[in-house]
Amino acid sequence: MSNRGIAGRLGVSEKAIRKRLRRLGWQPTAQPSLLLEPQVTDEASAAQVTEGAKGMSDSGAVGTTSPPPLRNEGEGSEFAPTSLDRDPLDRSTDRALAALGLLEDAAPLFAPAQNLPMAGALLAIPSLVASGVLPIARKLYGSIAPAFYGLRTTLVAYILLALLRIPRPENLKEHVPRELGRIIGLDRILEVKTLRRKLTVLASRKMGQNFGRELARKRIAERGRMMGFLYVDGHVRAYHGKHRIAKGYDTRKRLAVPATTDYWVNDRSGDPLFVVTAEANTALMRMLEPILQETRTLLGPNRRATVVFDRGGWSPKVFVKLLAMGFDILTYRKYRVRRVAEKRFVLRTARLDGRSVKYRLFDQPIRLLKGKLRLRQVTRLLEGGHQTAILTSRWICGISTSPTGCSNAGARRIFSSTCVRST
Repeated sequence: MSNRGIAGRLGVSEKAIRKRLRRLGWQPTAQPSLLLEPQVTDEASAAQVTEGAKGMSDSGAVGTTSPPPLRNEGEGSEFAPTSLDRDPLDRSTDRALAALGLLEDAAPLFAPAQNLPMAGALLAIPSLVASGVLPIARKLYGSIAPAFYGLRTTLVAYILLALLRIPRPENLKEHVPRELGRIIGLDRILEVKTLRRKLTVLASRKMGQNFGRELARKRIAERGRMMGFLYVDGHVRAYHGKHRIAKGYDTRKRLAVPATTDYWVNDRSGDPLFVVTAEANTALMRMLEPILQETRTLLGPNRRATVVFDRGGWSPKVFVKLLAMGFDILTYRKYRVRRVAEKRFVLRTARLDGRSVKYRLFDQPIRLLKGKLRLRQVTRLLEGGHQTAILTSRWICGISTSPTGCSNAGARRIFSSTCVRST
């Protein structure tokens, strides 16, 4: 019986029946659909038409021969969808094919427009293609069943919505669906419930960690020379769910609110390598070791890298573990530090990013953990007399041995940026 008929017999609303069936995971029996293929009599012709119908979901056209399926034949390849619709503002044919299970993802079609709001987000498409997000997602997730809004459309929609400062699907209600749809090449954007359903399907496959790892491997393969210095920093993200979690300080609200912390690992130019979300707002010093274990897996066992982080990661015991893992460290000195006499500072000059800079520095070795840990401390003297101490395990870069500063351009940039931030 229909939902309305069941509701009438039980004396409840049709909405209650629909919700209960959805909660139980019940699927209706497939209804007979209109066949778009010619009727055949023999088994050979039937098999040929069936293959043609399967190919239609990939090529977008009905044929008597089976076209090649739209699967990625290599790790970096991506399928090229086509459409039977000619009007970009009317995608009724593709929607009908998706309802029949003959379309895996709608092809983007764009129509000329004047004064289209938020069309500037399309400038991010070349970067999106170069990032390799779509081929890697296709490799890991495959497909999310025949649909008008397939895997590619869902990912592109989520990324463009994030660039447009639309952080949650519920915010789509504040925008015109047709205008947002034209940005992704469709007649309208996904509805809130559709977007959430797609995200639920992707999350149920539990491939997020593998997805991030594959993206990181691709970036290392393309920009390996930028991985000599890695920034690790935490960013508090407010939590709006129903669970009770620890609080974190939100700098925008200037309040302690329920929040989680995302720890980003960026390369020398500041571009992200990967991100880790702390389960219970864990401090940076506790997250450094597991984060760098994952980093070591990505970089390989023999590659040396310098990790740059702020005072939140201060822990001499953690420093020992990081050095044993093959990483160098660069961070601020925490707690009280013995002042250095001003006469001991030496004026150093260097040329960074095309401009000349001058610093008054004092370089000295120090020991921590009762002499077990030997590090290098570079102290900078500011104009007001304030002293900023920076610790590092790098001894090769001779900041105090030459009048031009450090001989390594990357280390000079890192050292300069940490000093400038202290002002």
